[in-house]
Amino acid sequence: MRTLRALGAAGAAVLLTAAAATAPAAAAPSPPPAPQPQIDDAAVERAVDRLDRTVTDMMRRTGVPGVSVAVVHDDEVVHLKGFGVRRAGGSAAVDPDTVFQIASLSKPVSSTVVAATLTDPDQWDRRTELPGFALKDPWVTGHVTTADLFSHRSGLPDHAGDLLEDLGYDRSYILDHLRLEPLSPFRSSYAYTNFGLTAAAEAVARAKGTSWQKLAEDTLFKPAGMTSTSTEFSAFADRPDRAVTHVRNPDGTWSAAHVRDPDAQAPAGGVSSTARDMSRWLRLQLADGTLDGKRIIPSDTLARTHVPHVVSQPPATPTARTGFYGLGWNVSYDDAGRLRLSHSGAFELGANTNVTMLPLEKLGIVVLTNGAPVGLADAVALDFFDFAEHGKVTTDWLGLAGSLYAQMDAAGRSPTDYSRPPAGAKPARDGAAYTGTYDNPFYGAATVTADRAGALTLALGPEPQRYPLTHYDGDTFSFVTAGENAVGRTGVTFADGTLRVEYLDAEGLGTFTRR
Repeated sequence: MRTLRALGAAGAAVLLTAAAATAPAAAAPSPPPAPQPQIDDAAVERAVDRLDRTVTDMMRRTGVPGVSVAVVHDDEVVHLKGFGVRRAGGSAAVDPDTVFQIASLSKPVSSTVVAATLTDPDQWDRRTELPGFALKDPWVTGHVTTADLFSHRSGLPDHAGDLLEDLGYDRSYILDHLRLEPLSPFRSSYAYTNFGLTAAAEAVARAKGTSWQKLAEDTLFKPAGMTSTSTEFSAFADRPDRAVTHVRNPDGTWSAAHVRDPDAQAPAGGVSSTARDMSRWLRLQLADGTLDGKRIIPSDTLARTHVPHVVSQPPATPTARTGFYGLGWNVSYDDAGRLRLSHSGAFELGANTNVTMLPLEKLGIVVLTNGAPVGLADAVALDFFDFAEHGKVTTDWLGLAGSLYAQMDAAGRSPTDYSRPPAGAKPARDGAAYTGTYDNPFYGAATVTADRAGALTLALGPEPQRYPLTHYDGDTFSFVTAGENAVGRTGVTFADGTLRVEYLDAEGLGTFTRR
């Protein structure tokens, strides 16, 4: 008797179709019941009543200087409050109208802007066309869509282009040089890329004949009454009521040590806003694109942003849940089948934010902070929903979120401790063996100079950033990295007329050739 395998796929399909046609009709299984709301008004009220205490306790534990929070339920802002100060050591208090840099919380805001420009959900699948933008594979360049780039499934590597931004290159240079980045499989791999999303957003604005800021103003900020929200750093810097960014010092205190200008990746990380404005955006999201009885965003183009487009977190165990990424949103489903939408924002130079929504419950929270990520923004949101659902807190969310951020920070650091040269380290050669200009098609020129004492300095970037080199062993030196993606000390190795910068070489692009 012939088996289905012997018949081949086509023959098997024919046999299965015929069998289905002649077999007795079976009763169609009933679909599972639709998920139902589980958080009532009283539970929300209890969680809101507890929220101030949660925020102040987490601020005490971490030292984060300022926080602003908004909670929306059933189309009402049920909590809106600021905590702490705009600048550590200052007296100006954070209030609901204090402007914060919201970092990657910009992504779901930007996907809302794009949804507002579309008349049909299928327009998310339009090819991305932008002068100067291409990917390494011409076929992918010809097919990559707005949805591909907003869901991080283009094949670009994780955070592609971010190091160019740290070195001072502008948006046009960065987008033009993405074509040199190696690609993973198109539409079947996930890697978080600020400049991929930025390219898609800029292409949408260009197709409308306007700038991204003007498009955001006209389609979302003005119609939604988000009067203190902008995508331009200058607008944030000019606001008198703004929360400056802070980093934590080794002794646990916080300092306003850096200024983070994210204009190069404005759609992905450059939005600034207030808790009051973000509460209006939350209401719009939870009401399927309407606000105060007015249609702001088409419901179907907005709904497209809320569904999975790629697996972002495969389950680690048989009982674990899969994490997805939509269009500017983290998308997941809980044990009750309810959709959960969230996104975090983090600037290592001094900001951490979170938005979390359960659309079925018409409930959402946004948390803005002016401190580098230590888990507070995420933990406040997680703690709030945990208490609303269970009437108690089941986990130390701050401890968990803080440890995850610490792990991510440690993951980027070199396995070599360059502060401790090996026993018997070989001496360096004369400085002339290293000095000169070295070229790299991705990162541009690198220049090595020596002072009268022979100490070497490496210069990188269009307006050269100078890094003193410390000898480690033989022809290997090190320097302390700087910027949003700093990873502590990194290695610089000279060999056969080249120099390799370790932290720039994750994708094999970090070798410079001497002229």
